[in-house]
Amino acid sequence: MIFLIFSILSSAAIYVIFKFLDRLKIKTFNVIIINYITATVLGILLTKSQADIYPIYKNAWFPYSILIGIMFIIMFVVIAKSSQVVGIAITTISNKMSVIIPIAVSIVIDPLDVLTNLKATGIILAILAVFLSIYQKPAGRKKGKKVEFDPRYIYLPIILFLGMGLVDSFVKYAQQYYVANDVLPIFTVILFAMSAIAGLIIKALRRTPFKELILKKNLLWGIGLGISNYGSLYFLIKALNYKSQTGETIDGSIVFGINNLGIITLSVMIGLIVFKERFLKINWVGIILSLIAIYILSIT
Repeated sequence: MIFLIFSILSSAAIYVIFKFLDRLKIKTFNVIIINYITATVLGILLTKSQADIYPIYKNAWFPYSILIGIMFIIMFVVIAKSSQVVGIAITTISNKMSVIIPIAVSIVIDPLDVLTNLKATGIILAILAVFLSIYQKPAGRKKGKKVEFDPRYIYLPIILFLGMGLVDSFVKYAQQYYVANDVLPIFTVILFAMSAIAGLIIKALRRTPFKELILKKNLLWGIGLGISNYGSLYFLIKALNYKSQTGETIDGSIVFGINNLGIITLSVMIGLIVFKERFLKINWVGIILSLIAIYILSIT
């Protein structure tokens, strides 16, 4: 359980860091690049897999690592912007509800994965939860202390929902056909490395100075973000691999369910208490439905 708590805290920390970057007027993209470099280094230091993958480029999964790595950094930019202008809670819900897309893909490509009535109910509730949680009235407005986000930015959580679902689907496909369990840790490190490389290439194309990356504020926030980013994955894997003294394990669906429920709940609390985010009544219905959907999908 302690690993799950650390995973939930690490995941929530990502959204909080993005929010603070906006408030401190720090260029987010520089921090994201440092984040992926940090996550890559941590992955190399903590990976203990002995799988023979050299030369790397000859592995069947290598093209997928390039594609997914590029999509990772694009989606991280969307997460950053969405957290800053839409809010932590809604961004988290859009991110976590995207799990229904790889579930649908899994049903198609995995003959052992069957669409049950309960799973179909969870998928429908998840889609409904996203649309209800991001719903806003035609114009952004202020009423006393109640502030909703400008509906002009509603496209961000929608892109995040579809984009993260697509990323997870590619990961699912790669794992299904090309990535064995002993290769998975190394595959993850390569994904982080590809994201870092993609970020550096984009920065070069933008012709912005690379010396920005070594500014103290960018380094500190980037390293903190990288530790949180890698930690959310590392502790989740540790929870999935956990065995008690009696040899008992926790079912993976339960681990993912508790993890996602915890992240959504904590993110909503942080948004409300720390950043004074406010929601319409229909948004609260969406938040509650998202929790129900995650629970249903975790037990199917």
